[in-house]
Amino acid sequence: MTTTSRPTDPAAARRSLRREIPSAAAVLADERDFTAMRRYASFPFDDHAGYLRQMEILLRTLAGQGVLTTVGLFDPAAYAQYCADRSLDPDRPDSRSRYTAEVARTGATVTYDGEPLTQLLPLLVAEADRQATWDRATALLTRAGRCETCGADLAHAAFTRAGQAVQGLLDALGDGTHHLVCSIAAGDPPLLAVLHAGRGPGARPRLDEHQALIFCTVLAAGLALRTPGGIVSRTTPDPGETAHDPATAASRGAPPPRDTVRGWSLRDAWPHALSAGEVFTAYCTDADSGEPVPPEPGVSYAPGLPVTPPPDHPCHP
Repeated sequence: MTTTSRPTDPAAARRSLRREIPSAAAVLADERDFTAMRRYASFPFDDHAGYLRQMEILLRTLAGQGVLTTVGLFDPAAYAQYCADRSLDPDRPDSRSRYTAEVARTGATVTYDGEPLTQLLPLLVAEADRQATWDRATALLTRAGRCETCGADLAHAAFTRAGQAVQGLLDALGDGTHHLVCSIAAGDPPLLAVLHAGRGPGARPRLDEHQALIFCTVLAAGLALRTPGGIVSRTTPDPGETAHDPATAASRGAPPPRDTVRGWSLRDAWPHALSAGEVFTAYCTDADSGEPVPPEPGVSYAPGLPVTPPPDHPCHP
């Protein structure tokens, strides 16, 4: 019989146990947030760069000890409100520790895997943006109410319809690597969600479930409230798609296949294909100024592909 040796030294046992207890950190990602925290006398740092260096050393030390650490963003305004709601003194380290634990529990976080903070922080900011988008879209969906005919939850019906629309779009786009952006004119700034999907010949689409959830939620909000919006896709063909194409095989050294951009507008609670000209205009116009921008080299602008809507239902959005 094989037995597992266990540490008999109490210090070694504690170190072993420490590796099984996760840690959390909340980072002041930019200079403005760092400056806001300097008003607290108990905050022990004078410059943002030095603070980030010390944070990275701490994270690397924990990783070297085998400790799993999740990292979130420290928001000074949210921290002040957190302390006010709980009658905590914000100028205390233990209050900051409590808030960090709350961020790890409810906020957007990423797992630290030993990378430099310069690489981690953009990922963390992007994750926080996705979380904020999902929160806004969910709040909008709650306004949909119930169907006057059958009493069904319109938010649920819209989410189901959004899932059907995304599946139809991916089926229509076919093989390749697809980058989809859904934009809904719901406040300032508009709601934006991104979905990356890949598909090989005869295979099911490969996509990130978290991205897909946020994308469908944003799309569902637009469908439920019949808010103006649209979807743009950019497809990069897989290299193998043209490997057996006679025209490609005959032209050694030909440039790689062009990306294709397509678009759809949301009308009648469903994405409807845009013409190639409409796609070009939408893609080559500055969203802020309305001024035209030059078309991107190596990109083709094509009409959106038709996507068949599901059968009408009395409680569809």
